[in-house]
Amino acid sequence: MDVNGVGWIAAIIIGGLAGWLAEMFMKSNMGILMNIILGIVGAIVLNAILQALNIGVFGAGWIAYLITGFIGACLLIWVGRMVRR
Repeated sequence: MDVNGVGWIAAIIIGGLAGWLAEMFMKSNMGILMNIILGIVGAIVLNAILQALNIGVFGAGWIAYLITGFIGACLLIWVGRMVRR
């Protein structure tokens, strides 16, 4: 079973990297577990949004998962900041 074209272990590793990159880019302070969660959930959420809009820009594979995870995690951090205000 795979997640967005990568295996579960790769999804955790790439999700952690995507979450960490988003954390650095958005200048937020979160732990490694939250980075992994943000990266994985961000990739899933952004893929769902793109599919709902009938846009298949990124495709499958680890690079596509990293890009969607990064963008999705940035969106989740932004939404979290808006909700907390």
